[in-house]
Amino acid sequence: MIQRVQSIWLLLAALTLICLFFLPLLTKSVNNTEYQLYIDGHHQTVKEANGTSISTTPIGAMILNGVSILLCLTCIFQFKNRPMQKRLIMINMILIIVTAVLSALNASLFPGGITGSSVHLGSSLFLFALIFCMLAIRGIRKDEQLLRSADRLR
Repeated sequence: MIQRVQSIWLLLAALTLICLFFLPLLTKSVNNTEYQLYIDGHHQTVKEANGTSISTTPIGAMILNGVSILLCLTCIFQFKNRPMQKRLIMINMILIIVTAVLSALNASLFPGGITGSSVHLGSSLFLFALIFCMLAIRGIRKDEQLLRSADRLR
């Protein structure tokens, strides 16, 4: 069966997860210091100095995001085995949720916690990736229904 719309949804999910490496999730300013949370770590910039940047890396969220990207791309090429493709997408959705939770836990490491921080576009990309994965599963189900109806006609 030719892979149809689910390939586009999985590619969009992979692209949104790739965008997480470039867009900040949260930003917080405390005592002339701006803290930013990216998926690859905390970035700290002192406003009075020369813009010194100190970075700490939460390696778990970054690795899980990379695995989720690879799993999305792998699912595209599993079109001949639709049940396996659906299982891999479900596993990928769990990985995306775990990555979002780890990022929230990393955000709580800001001085004073999450309170008073501003949320950026990167925080909503987790939700978009989950929606794209759900739409891919819906496309796979439609393909299965199309095949069943074609088999009944034979």
